[in-house]
Amino acid sequence: MKPIGEVAKRLHIHDEDLELYGKYKAKLSDELREKVKDNPNGKLILVTAMNPTPAGAGKTLTTIGLSQSLNYIGKTAVAALREPSLGPCLGMKGGATGSGNAQILPADEINLHFTGDIHAITSAHNLLAAMIDNHIYQGNSLQLNPKKVVWKRALDMNDRALRSIVVGLGDGNGVTREDGFMITTASEIMAILCLSEDMADLRERLQQIIIGYDMNDQPVTAKDVNAVDAMCVLLKEALKPNLVQTIEGTPVIVHGGPFANIAHGCSSVIATKLALKLADYVVTEAGFGADLGAEKFFDIKCRKAGLTPDAAVVVVTIRALKYNGGVKLDALHLENQAALEAGFANVSRHVENLRGFGVPVVIALNHFATDLPAEVDAVFAMCEQLGVDAALSNVWAEGSQGGLSLAEKVIKAAETRSVPFKLLYEDDVSIEEKIETIVTNIYRGSAVSYSGTARKTLQKIALMGLEHLPVCMAKTPYSFTDQPDRLGAPTDFTVNVSEIRISAGAGFIVVLTGNVMTMPGLPKKPAAEQLRLDESGAIVGLV
Repeated sequence: MKPIGEVAKRLHIHDEDLELYGKYKAKLSDELREKVKDNPNGKLILVTAMNPTPAGAGKTLTTIGLSQSLNYIGKTAVAALREPSLGPCLGMKGGATGSGNAQILPADEINLHFTGDIHAITSAHNLLAAMIDNHIYQGNSLQLNPKKVVWKRALDMNDRALRSIVVGLGDGNGVTREDGFMITTASEIMAILCLSEDMADLRERLQQIIIGYDMNDQPVTAKDVNAVDAMCVLLKEALKPNLVQTIEGTPVIVHGGPFANIAHGCSSVIATKLALKLADYVVTEAGFGADLGAEKFFDIKCRKAGLTPDAAVVVVTIRALKYNGGVKLDALHLENQAALEAGFANVSRHVENLRGFGVPVVIALNHFATDLPAEVDAVFAMCEQLGVDAALSNVWAEGSQGGLSLAEKVIKAAETRSVPFKLLYEDDVSIEEKIETIVTNIYRGSAVSYSGTARKTLQKIALMGLEHLPVCMAKTPYSFTDQPDRLGAPTDFTVNVSEIRISAGAGFIVVLTGNVMTMPGLPKKPAAEQLRLDESGAIVGLV
């Protein structure tokens, strides 16, 4: 690794704008954003994917590798990534720093506590929760209805036992009521931090958080319980983006970490806008498949921040193609041309959806050593039939050298685009119409079914004058439907909306579908079982 000051100089960032966290990590100062605000913007490249296997498709790996390849061929490039959550790190998916010759460093520190941003968000979230219960205990002058408190607690860990709890048990411990935890990456404060432009914007958004409803069913906010200023104090340093590097010394800005299946799945607006002022190309990723991450990147992040993407990369793997073509996980290593072709329908739909936003598309076939040449040839033949540029990405094994073809095709797509970017829906249509537009146009479903509770929330949203907000769909990442086992490219299905939540501070409406949970559980054999320190004190088993 290079000292972070050397990495910063590649972007013309001087020492006075670095707040060091050891030798290899730094936060970027608020003053830096002011210094570069008049620089021209670089090109914004989104890396998304087909619907993945449970192990993922390699978006982060591809984002890192592509940024290295762009730098190798003479473009100044920055990768803009989310911060890893301890939930998947210690659960099933593992870390989020790439691997092989396309990873960011220091990987162990980034995957674990990093610079403390997620801890700060957890603290701010739980401070608000504590102040809510304290307000009720101390006389409840706001007449907050304990049965209508909607602000749960948060923890950056997969812990299903905390989904539904009872608080206030015992004498003198407050009002006894039902409560629960969500994972920090699903917290509205995480979304607020990632969508805020600066501290003033952050404070304004925090003030608008709806924490519950009073005895007259009127909303009560974080501002009403006098929590906002203290929350800002806790989030002051977390609002600053973090600078690290790839294994080849390419600069990487890592900031924010909302999940894409239950939140909006993009790194922060501050980090993206700063990167665009520092580099020719900014390569960023949005979580899971394009039906979740890319749609939210466009319809929430780009809408709110005024960003215009210049191209999108859809990451495809032969394993994910077979998986979507009906092959079971334990047989993905076997050759199966029929399954490849069936699974490609999933890719085709994602490409068509992205083109509907007016964004040029390049397919990156993330290469594995087990991929057979005939299978690779078949994928490229299908891409040609679809009329989309494709490149073999071998960045895991070869680093920048393994992504040169992909980099060239991305540059071509970004610099020759001819169709303007457009959003999926307008602000002024109803929330129900926005949901149905996503379900029919992106997922290819035919209907939406709402629970009674969801219907009541739709009415409340209309009465509160919040129908102008965009929609954040919470859905399984494995299918276009709300059922994780309906793979490929199904059509004519019904999406079941179980609950709708108002995130007034973040500025969107969260729509929970199927059985999606905002607090995941651990798998039967969590990754934590493999994590240990060796005799020298080095971390072993963090992947």
